[in-house]
Amino acid sequence: MLETQRLIIGAALVSACLAMPARANAQQQDTTRGVRIGLTYQPGTKPGVVVFPVSGPDGDSIQAMVQRDFDYGDRIEVIGGDAVQQTARTQASKNAIDFTIWKSLSAAAVVQISVMGSTAHVNVYDVAAKKLAAAHDVTVSGAPNSEEWRMSVHAMSDQIEQWITGVHGIAATRILYVRGNRIYVIDSDGFGEHAVSGPGTVLAPAWAPDGHTIAFSELARAGWNVVLRDLTTGREHTVSSTPGGLNITPAFSPDGQWLCYAHGEENGTDLYMVSASGSGAARRVTVGRGTDNVSPTFSPDGARLAFTSGRAGHPEVYTSDADGSNVDLLTPFNFGDQNYRSNPDWSPDGRLIAFQSQLDGRFQIMTITLRDRTVKQLTSEGINEDPTWAPDGRHLAFTSSRTGVKEIFVLDAESGRARQLTHDAGARLAAWSRGTGAP
Repeated sequence: MLETQRLIIGAALVSACLAMPARANAQQQDTTRGVRIGLTYQPGTKPGVVVFPVSGPDGDSIQAMVQRDFDYGDRIEVIGGDAVQQTARTQASKNAIDFTIWKSLSAAAVVQISVMGSTAHVNVYDVAAKKLAAAHDVTVSGAPNSEEWRMSVHAMSDQIEQWITGVHGIAATRILYVRGNRIYVIDSDGFGEHAVSGPGTVLAPAWAPDGHTIAFSELARAGWNVVLRDLTTGREHTVSSTPGGLNITPAFSPDGQWLCYAHGEENGTDLYMVSASGSGAARRVTVGRGTDNVSPTFSPDGARLAFTSGRAGHPEVYTSDADGSNVDLLTPFNFGDQNYRSNPDWSPDGRLIAFQSQLDGRFQIMTITLRDRTVKQLTSEGINEDPTWAPDGRHLAFTSSRTGVKEIFVLDAESGRARQLTHDAGARLAAWSRGTGAP
């Protein structure tokens, strides 16, 4: 079986302040979801954003979360510091915004949030145009600091990020991983970690598109089973189409209707497709003739698969149509290399496949373009395995030994910036949700 498995303010306050638009006028501005508000900033750079102190209950926590979400999204430069916040606090108390000061600090936008009950009113100001650019009321539900509350705040951050940059944020997503004999879930910012499976030997968790169903492999008396679990109800059942033997590395189709996984007895493994309900007959997808075929991942349109196969005598990444036809070797054979490429994950935008490749005896995270098959190495420190894409197609979570023990890290594939997500030894086999995960 194959192994499965980142100015303190120099300008003085100007006495003449520009009056802040009234809330009634704010409602007449652009409040359309999913539309970029057209801020002006240099292409290829991150727009500077000032987040004002948040008024209302738990304002400090909300402000800290929004700033952290922007920072971790790697598309916004948060302009902060004590002097910045004092100036913002003074302007808020005067119900006025001095755009001149924020322009001198290279800010493209100012974000102001006020909370009343379960409603947060969000204003986004265009500094260059000196006007309110977007306004919206969002619901912040759940008890403060609960999972529901945190996801509500993260979702607000994601919407603001889309207004400013044109790309929806990934704060309101979650990541599954294995530690010890259990599966855990953690928010994309590293908070809210808790177990979502009981004790047992488990591998390869995967998210369904609905955000509350997961699949994973679990060792039972008769072998490895694929188990489906609803995180909201706690109910689970075993996929019974191929009982016994080895049933591992499940993956959901993008529409959530199908589950693809590897099944084998004693002589290799092949990919099988079954209804995501777990019932009905499974259809064989690959014909490996005694080789291991594992770790399937669907293209965004669900029409094709990428997977690991040992049919060439060593593991490589292959693609095929979802029915198993038109098989093609994706990763190139290199003479003198150790030729071990495995554990692919198809990017949400369909342009790239991430995978792990053995280099000098250690696994590293790589990407390959589907258009011209250009390979790019993303990691080099320690051993790095099992990449999984975020919904934005820019960030990856993966297992790394760079701290001396296995932990989950998050990498910005564009800048190379990495941050550590988990802090308990032994975390591995991450899977990033396609949207908000259920509590």
